[in-house]
Amino acid sequence: MLSLAWPFALLLLPLPWLVRKLLPEATALKEAGLKVPSFRGFRRLTGRSAAESFMSWRFWIALLAWLLLVVAAARPERVGDELDVPVSGRNLMLAVDLSGSMDQKDFELNDRKVDRLTATKAVASDFIRRREGDRIGLILFGERAYLQVPLTLDRETVRILLLEAFIGLAGEKTAIGDAITLAVKRIHESDESGSDQVLVLLTDGANTAGEVDPLKAAELAEQVGLKIYTIGIGADQVEVASAIGGRRRINPSADLDEETLTNIAALTGGRYFRATDTATLQDIYRLVDDLEPVDEPETGFRPVQSLYYWPLGGAVVLVGLLVAVSLFKGLMLTRAPGAVDHAG
Repeated sequence: MLSLAWPFALLLLPLPWLVRKLLPEATALKEAGLKVPSFRGFRRLTGRSAAESFMSWRFWIALLAWLLLVVAAARPERVGDELDVPVSGRNLMLAVDLSGSMDQKDFELNDRKVDRLTATKAVASDFIRRREGDRIGLILFGERAYLQVPLTLDRETVRILLLEAFIGLAGEKTAIGDAITLAVKRIHESDESGSDQVLVLLTDGANTAGEVDPLKAAELAEQVGLKIYTIGIGADQVEVASAIGGRRRINPSADLDEETLTNIAALTGGRYFRATDTATLQDIYRLVDDLEPVDEPETGFRPVQSLYYWPLGGAVVLVGLLVAVSLFKGLMLTRAPGAVDHAG
């Protein structure tokens, strides 16, 4: 369906006629710059009388150009059919640990051993795709916490920037408290006043850096209504080669501070999850989907495509044509031999 965003601009259509009628005529020159016996010669050169020239094709081209300019000013647009667009009003921040311990290869993905960050990227990427309608932000933290993507509906950008993250980007240590504080700050300052504020924080260690204690940060989150789901990632045990031969089992997640992560979630009304392999990590993100469901689609949104540039472009082309013809005509007149003598 075609419509005009500013239909009142059509009132400008009679403007050239009003200008011609209302403005006083230009005062005739008392003395001409060029004296000729008559204008018959000039009429022969142009091939038209004054009245005929007024109604010439140039007049209609100019009129059409004006019409196109007015139509462009009215901003024509194409309004599409109604679309089902889910809008949840939820602000959802993801905080992902990039500390050096995330390099531990105790996860499997597509039948091959991968590090914890690679598994996190694969699972969290699918999670982001499913969160249609949520405003999603991304925090990356290590020794410091950084806002990689502010809250946005552009899920693809969030997903791409998560996939581009790498271990050590934010330092080797783990600043859980700073990551929570940054999430609180960004959600509190957000122009979008979503009814639900959620932080999904994933880490494989304990708070070993930063300026804010994780539990103090959790108290701030609780005050602003930020619910935190914490995920502790890392296998319970892996086999490694022994220094004296053979193999032995070790716990690669010995540094994981599950107590603090559990308390953070409890303080804010969230939950703590333990991911020991890729399958459980996928289950956790699906469970978060169930706990924070995406709203059902709401109808009423119509995509609008602006079309003003078509009439504007047409008007520019027509005006350019008139200017080119006038310049060419003037050039021909100046080069015509004996043009003034012939007018006599």
